[in-house]
Amino acid sequence: MFNTTEDVKNALAQHNYIANDEIATVTFLAEKLGKPALVEGPAGVGKTELAKSWARATGRTLIRLQCYEGLDESKALYEWEYAKQMLYTQLLRDKLQTILAGANSLTEAADRLANEEDVFFSERFLLPRPLLKAITSPDPVVLLIDEIDRADAEFEAFLLEVLSDFQVTVPELGTITAVHQPVVMLTSNNTRELSEALKRRCLYLFVDYPTYDAELAVVRLKVPELDKKLAAQAVQTVQRLRELDLKKSPSVSETLDWAKALMMLNADNLDQDTLENTLTVLLKHESDVQKAKREIRRNNSSGSNSNPPGRDDPNRRRSGGRWGNN
Repeated sequence: MFNTTEDVKNALAQHNYIANDEIATVTFLAEKLGKPALVEGPAGVGKTELAKSWARATGRTLIRLQCYEGLDESKALYEWEYAKQMLYTQLLRDKLQTILAGANSLTEAADRLANEEDVFFSERFLLPRPLLKAITSPDPVVLLIDEIDRADAEFEAFLLEVLSDFQVTVPELGTITAVHQPVVMLTSNNTRELSEALKRRCLYLFVDYPTYDAELAVVRLKVPELDKKLAAQAVQTVQRLRELDLKKSPSVSETLDWAKALMMLNADNLDQDTLENTLTVLLKHESDVQKAKREIRRNNSSGSNSNPPGRDDPNRRRSGGRWGNN
């Protein structure tokens, strides 16, 4: 379907995902090599969206497993529908006399009951969760294991069998092997270190905050109604905010929220009042908001042309001087 990384990049672009060369390469290799891709990076930079866009680009169903602390096999793999089993038990009790009628020995009666047990533990009472759905799907799927770093290490170890052999074991039914090997993407916000065993089974991709040009392209794509000049001012401001020592830097998703907010407010220019009044769309800690306001007022009052403190990254374009446009 896709013969080059450029094909992957173009396919993702058609579904509103702007991929750089590294993202396109890892996605291409994950598809061709049949290996899971572990995508790490700050929250809100498009890791989950990559899996969603790749599913759309390939015409596959997306099956998502959202990880959290305490997630275990039963919630990720399968559960027995106990309510249906209880109804069946009642039905079996009502039919017991009919089933055992004519049995000439205790052994024969026990064998007849055993045959009914096979129905009791059958797929009709099995409630598949995301992992089992992905493995038993009659069509190829994209399996997204989202925020794997939030799950416990024990669950991470359980995943190794699934990611190694794409099979799972249901004690009552036996081993179930994937009909079609799914394309697997795991995302992590890097809140804890993942095991070497898991990493060894995956291709690795780190998605960082985008450069100015890349982020502006995303804003123009996702919020095309926003004035071009205002979009540029907004992205410049977000890039500068990330240079500050904040508890949580604004993500790309928050940049998009801010762009939409500016459009809803009918803003035609990013002046200091508009900037300060809408900062909480970007920043989610009061200490960050106050720090940003102090920096904005200090720069605007001094009219400084110096860049804010931070790494000298040639790929970033900073606005320099005043924040906003007074």
